[in-house]
Amino acid sequence: MDPFLVLLHSVSASLSSSELTDLKFLCHRRVGKRKLERVQSGLDLFSVLLEQNDLEPGRTELLRELLTSLRRHDLLRRLDDFEAGAAGGAAPGEEDLNAVFDIICDNVGKDWKRLARQLKISDTKMDGIEERYPRNLRERVRESLRIWKNVEKEDATVARLVGALRACRMNLVADLVEETQQARGLQNQSGAMSPMSWDSDTSALEVP
Repeated sequence: MDPFLVLLHSVSASLSSSELTDLKFLCHRRVGKRKLERVQSGLDLFSVLLEQNDLEPGRTELLRELLTSLRRHDLLRRLDDFEAGAAGGAAPGEEDLNAVFDIICDNVGKDWKRLARQLKISDTKMDGIEERYPRNLRERVRESLRIWKNVEKEDATVARLVGALRACRMNLVADLVEETQQARGLQNQSGAMSPMSWDSDTSALEVP
């Protein structure tokens, strides 16, 4: 089972009716009125937020804000446990991809739609992103990258992002991504040499 869905199910089962009412009120600017009217449980609300990409395993800020508003410290501890487990079990390349997201968000501004279209994100989804982040270009870029990653799954790679950037003629950003990746690779290689290997190298140089 998906650990994140298990977490959401657990949180939903622990909510009182008054707490659900509070959550619906807190989400009224994120979720349309008609959708909120159909929400009868925490799972209903979480399902809507999942569909809108407001909730996902690597993006739990909203859930934390909601639980903090309810002052449900017991549920916040469950969230802490989930995040600790997710960090320990991060898939290979996940850390690299997150670092690249930060670079792209810092360097792609008003041209974010050009990149989003190159990543096959629909105009409807882009309209939704603009509605959620009317004054924050950086978050628009990050949201479009998250949607792309969720759709592509294992095919969401740094190489494909670099290719998309170059296709959009965002070569300076692509160069920055590649340079950063090369630096990270060198850093990982240097960190891979253990103290044991240093000891063996040193002993080999010693004169008998």
